[in-house]
Amino acid sequence: MRESMEFDVVIVGAGPSGLSTAIRLKQLNAELNVCVLEKGSEVGAHILSGAVLEPRALNELFENWQDLGAPLNTPVTKDEVYVLKNGEVSKEIPHALVPNSMKNDGNYIVSVGNLSRWLAEQAEGLGVEIFPGFAAAEILYHEDGRVKGVATGDMGISASGEQLSTYMEGMELHATYTVLSEGCRGHLGKQLIQKFSLDANADPQHYALGIKELWQIDPAKHQPGLVVHGAGWPLDDASGGFFLYHTDNNQVVAGLIVDLNYRNPWLSPYEEFQRLKHHPVFKQYLEGGERVSYGARAITKGGWNALPTMTMPGAMLVGCDAGTLNVAKIKGTHTAMKSGMLAAEAISQVLADDSLSLGETFSDSFDQSWLKQELYSTRNFAPAMHKFGTVLGGAFNYVDQNILGGKMPITLHDTSVDHAQMQTIAQAKKIDYPKPDGKLSFDRLSSVFLSNTNHEEDQPCHLTLADDSIPTGSNLSQFAEPAQRYCPAGVYEIVEQASGPTFQINAQNCLHCKTCDIKDPAQNITWVTPEGTGGPNYPNM
Repeated sequence: MRESMEFDVVIVGAGPSGLSTAIRLKQLNAELNVCVLEKGSEVGAHILSGAVLEPRALNELFENWQDLGAPLNTPVTKDEVYVLKNGEVSKEIPHALVPNSMKNDGNYIVSVGNLSRWLAEQAEGLGVEIFPGFAAAEILYHEDGRVKGVATGDMGISASGEQLSTYMEGMELHATYTVLSEGCRGHLGKQLIQKFSLDANADPQHYALGIKELWQIDPAKHQPGLVVHGAGWPLDDASGGFFLYHTDNNQVVAGLIVDLNYRNPWLSPYEEFQRLKHHPVFKQYLEGGERVSYGARAITKGGWNALPTMTMPGAMLVGCDAGTLNVAKIKGTHTAMKSGMLAAEAISQVLADDSLSLGETFSDSFDQSWLKQELYSTRNFAPAMHKFGTVLGGAFNYVDQNILGGKMPITLHDTSVDHAQMQTIAQAKKIDYPKPDGKLSFDRLSSVFLSNTNHEEDQPCHLTLADDSIPTGSNLSQFAEPAQRYCPAGVYEIVEQASGPTFQINAQNCLHCKTCDIKDPAQNITWVTPEGTGGPNYPNM
């Protein structure tokens, strides 16, 4: 029998949505017993985002966040948006023609990891218990099917399943309400969506892979507060976009977002990003600089149309576990925070009055919130880009956002499923990527090194296969096993041996980005939690 602890509310994931939930709960009722589980070695270790922050939710959570030292140090000073026509030529979009949702007046360039660390300090100051290094591995249920809480994973289990000298049994955390805030494609959230059919009335969820690097650049080239976005080259075989943000301390963040509905199995999002940095729009700033950190994370980008029901008996989904990102703004932190605050307010009301229903209480407050208004008004943005492409989709979105204010009298839908879009190698054109130069472009393993990724090697593989024969069977023959290319960390390899090809999983390289769980055409790979503290350790990301 595992040991157990009792709480009023257990929150899984110490990102902006989970910590905002915890803080708001304690603001409303200081007597509540609230805990937050975080699988990273510390709060912020696994947090990766662009990011430009709209402070709307933060203003509501802490009116005096400036006095409290929130790490919002770089206000946006200028927006630039480009279309890249090829590897040398670009066209800047006049500011007046940029969709209003992409303009950043009043916003800040931030490290969401550092913001999460600061939010954790505020939460602990209010009495929230935060347990980093403990991965929630299992959902617990009452006999009637209600969510009872979660259990952390056992630690000190060998790869062969034996108990090591370091063995420590997992612990059960029971709660009146459990809040899942694991981020995109949360392992437990995914199970709950399926078990309770929370997506029955939603479009299929859509995803992208975001790859990011932090650079130290020449002070003479640094323009604090400059925000650069764009689309086009090198993504000839995919949709997506890029970003380049000038933060403080002579640093810039550079990144590429690749929609995971891409069709060509030869495409490598990682290699596309390496090519992108050689374009003059990037090269002018990065050349002569030093790459400081690297990371990657999947993004939930289906928006309003793909939003599942966020409540179920005994539990809730918030933030990117549900998919509250506003893809039109390329921002999800403020919406994630607001979803957590709304969840906290609903839970607080229901705990105070057991005649209330959590589902109805949350739904009523959500319907009256700016979060619903914002997500609904941008519901057509991503489907328009998918249906009409960058140019025509951009024109549609300009009319919808700038002229009609998100009140287009029609709703576009994208009912395709990302993993099902892959062409076979017989249908697709092979892509030959240039070798990295070691100055602007780099190989995967040197990049993973900069992410400070570490896993205990002698533990069960946390990347599980439903059928071991698929990678070297249908996936290899039809798609040249695309996991070798869509993974941004070199986790998956086809190794030729005398007996034939074998599928090698280098799980110690895993960045926890979840791309394999999303994009595998056979849906054969499932990401489960490794031992607590395993994974990247992102500084200032």
